[in-house]
Amino acid sequence: MDQTATHAAPAGAPIEEAAYLADLHQRWQAAWPPGAPREPQYPLGRIPLSEMLRHWGRTRADQPAVIFYGHQTTYAELDAQSDRCAALLAASGIGPGDRVAVLLPNCPQFHVVFFGILKVGALYVPVSPLSQRAELLHALRDATPRALVALDQLLPLVADTREEMGAADPIELLFVTSFADVVPAEPTLVLPPMVQAPRHAPEPEDRAIDLLPAMAACTAPVPATVPAIDAPAALNYTGGTTGLPKGCIHTQGDMVDMAAAFGAVALPVQDDTVMLGFFPEFWIAGENLCLIFPAFFGIPLVLLARWDAQTFMAAVQRYRVTNASMLVDSAVEVMDHPRVGEYDLRSLRHVGVSSFVKKLNLDYRRRWQALTGSTIAESAWGMTETQTCNTFTYGMQDGDMDLHAQPVFVGLPVPGTEFKVCDFGTGALLPPGSEGELCVRTPTLLKGYWNKPDATRESMRDGWFHSGDIGLIDEHGYIHYLGRRKEMLKVNGMSVFPAEIEAIFGQHPAILGSAVVGRSDEDRGQVPVAFILLKPEAAGTVDEAGLAAWCRASMAVYKVPEVRIVEALPLTATGKVRKQDLVALAEQAD
Repeated sequence: MDQTATHAAPAGAPIEEAAYLADLHQRWQAAWPPGAPREPQYPLGRIPLSEMLRHWGRTRADQPAVIFYGHQTTYAELDAQSDRCAALLAASGIGPGDRVAVLLPNCPQFHVVFFGILKVGALYVPVSPLSQRAELLHALRDATPRALVALDQLLPLVADTREEMGAADPIELLFVTSFADVVPAEPTLVLPPMVQAPRHAPEPEDRAIDLLPAMAACTAPVPATVPAIDAPAALNYTGGTTGLPKGCIHTQGDMVDMAAAFGAVALPVQDDTVMLGFFPEFWIAGENLCLIFPAFFGIPLVLLARWDAQTFMAAVQRYRVTNASMLVDSAVEVMDHPRVGEYDLRSLRHVGVSSFVKKLNLDYRRRWQALTGSTIAESAWGMTETQTCNTFTYGMQDGDMDLHAQPVFVGLPVPGTEFKVCDFGTGALLPPGSEGELCVRTPTLLKGYWNKPDATRESMRDGWFHSGDIGLIDEHGYIHYLGRRKEMLKVNGMSVFPAEIEAIFGQHPAILGSAVVGRSDEDRGQVPVAFILLKPEAAGTVDEAGLAAWCRASMAVYKVPEVRIVEALPLTATGKVRKQDLVALAEQAD
């Protein structure tokens, strides 16, 4: 792959889009992994996700849908409970088009509420349970939900936020639920402290309705109308590291189209498949993994409230987990755990990883293969705007081709999705090997930003979503992600991509994680600054001067960063580095 390809539009006549795409399709088909389906696969047809749950509730009634530290909810129970939730919402005046905010951590009630909202035709609005007041204020002011479902431990935050909103408070109904409602008498896994917390009694002024008893007491009929598959069903807020989050309007069609496309080529499901999820369910990746995929395929989900390496290992062994998704950081924590030898992890067949801080490398892959017998690979490129999972790398591991093509290899488009690379300034199409803006056209594209028509017009043009990400499509059709445009640095007029430098740092045996930002420089324009997190055993044996020397031997001279070893990297709730917190530090004298 030519990493030095020009950034400018090619000379001569503009490239015609139809011919451009026809050429890319030929490259993609030639590179397609043998045996992988070339079209989305719908096991039950293209029907709403809520109707898929109804189907499994009838045909796999006794099969576990959610296993939560030993508390089991079968598919029949989840279908019935979400029916009661839908009936309660409808009886309370909630209907199509209304927004219902969900301020819950991972728990079985999240699944009940999610499907209850879908069944009543309202819009599901997930809000991070880690939100502080300003963040919850933004979500409530922007989405204006008529109802809010909250964990009892978060009621003080809700009360404080609503008091600040005053007359502008949109919430008419406040439902509350507790971990205490679902913690089994004899847990099968070690409970995290937050799950063990005692029930928090609402204050009278909260006017909170206890969700599960209210559902049980509701005798209203379940809404008879099946929501339209392409009607708005969710407002998923972007989890970016800068700026205020924007609400992405998604449909149940987006959910099932994503599962049909990604599942066909990257999520092998068999009769004994058991999925494990710990990603926060409010996050789009957690929604896909924990809420959508299990209901799409009718398979069991082992749900954890939070990540814990030993609990993960115990869950894999006890429930014979086959499929999981995790951060590279989590996989490394498992492999380095002092008690890893006590657990049998060889039921794991398919584990996808995301590289936010630590980067997947050959050493990690070899160690994971030795431990589990399976091969880990990057999951996908995707955004909240596209319901994620728009590329796949499954089947591209022969000879570790995917890792040798690094940095930033994200594979091929899933069936039904197309990519192109355009010049940021002119919008002109760029030929394979050229770096420019990644643009995607997919059935799972958001239907618009909530209350933001200007942002919608700016990002969505002629059916294409302009991602703001820098990437290229190589001569074989493989897609490479180089980072956000706003993160790209100009060093002596040369483009430097922090994601590429971070991927190279991922090959260093002493480095746990890295984050690269830029600082201004009078002579060179900008200089990359790398904040490095070392492995504990490397502390005192590796210094900044040694890492700088390693960089000079590993990358072009203009890419070599200033190196600053730190004790921790600032992270968002979803595990991404908050680079804006590092920019000010980078500007300070080293």
